[in-house]
Amino acid sequence: MRQPKASGVFITFEGGEGCGKSTQLAALAKRLGAKGQAPLITREPGGTAIGEIVRDLLKHNPAGKNMCAEAELLLFAASRAQLVREVLQPALDDGQWVLCDRFLDSTTVYQGVARALAPEAVEAVNRFAIGQRVPDLTILVDIPAATGLERARARTDGKLDRMESEALAFYENVRRGYLTLAEAEPERFFVVDGTSSIKTLEGQIWDEISRRFT
Repeated sequence: MRQPKASGVFITFEGGEGCGKSTQLAALAKRLGAKGQAPLITREPGGTAIGEIVRDLLKHNPAGKNMCAEAELLLFAASRAQLVREVLQPALDDGQWVLCDRFLDSTTVYQGVARALAPEAVEAVNRFAIGQRVPDLTILVDIPAATGLERARARTDGKLDRMESEALAFYENVRRGYLTLAEAEPERFFVVDGTSSIKTLEGQIWDEISRRFT
């Protein structure tokens, strides 16, 4: 396993609701820890005191019920900007491995594709928020939208947050957006089949990490 030097390794996990990305992130963190590379783990939106307040507004707070798409975009970007500067960049500069549950690609597909905001505007906001901090690797856990929503509803006993409550067509657009991104950036994305077993996915992801970073 590569020993990070001047700059660490930044890996993001992406996918629709219920795809299993958080489970796979935790599994990768455990494997890295066993190899002496215990990573910093964070999430989006969130990961900082400011970001967690924004997360509550975006996902749970009743005040966000009638949020417009433009406000949603900017709130996600605000959380991301704080995360990059307060957490991600310092950790990477220190040579750490960083695993993040969602990053800029979520905004590209959720707000840009599924909310149908202008791609140019979304890209400009994303770039302003992240500066030069693009992931070294993005693991996309791909799953049919209907399957993912069934899983999400099962794990929450039907109590979905604001984002999870969108219609199936919304998440079909999210999936389409992710696959389009992965096709456009094959060197950054590694796509796995989220309908495979947890252990199968864990093995595939570890093999890819080993191939890229050893």
